[in-house]
Amino acid sequence: QVQLVESGGGLVQAGGSLRLSCAASGRTFSRYVMGWFRQGPGKEREFVARISGFGSVTYTADSVKGRFTISRDNAKNTVFLQMNSLKPEDTAVYYCAAALKWAQIDSWGQGTQVTVSS
Repeated sequence: QVQLVESGGGLVQAGGSLRLSCAASGRTFSRYVMGWFRQGPGKEREFVARISGFGSVTYTADSVKGRFTISRDNAKNTVFLQMNSLKPEDTAVYYCAAALKWAQIDSWGQGTQVTVSS
């Protein structure tokens, strides 16, 4: 299993941008589909985006499509989430996830808080 450590969260005003990073341990990073989830206050955890092992295929939730972009750098064992045009409703703890097959998440990060003020 890979171990995941997120960074890049913080407080930003509405309309601003943040870039989250998730660093993974291990030498098999490219075997994993990587993704981001989030859990807002009083809400269930929801899918945000995912990216295939070599980055050729991405999926993004409708709620963030056109504003958030997922990417990865396999040489650095890192996946990114570029978040633009942030809205207060994007406020959540953002979690990185890794899966050999997306139906079963193998590893979760500890989460990073993103707060968007209005």
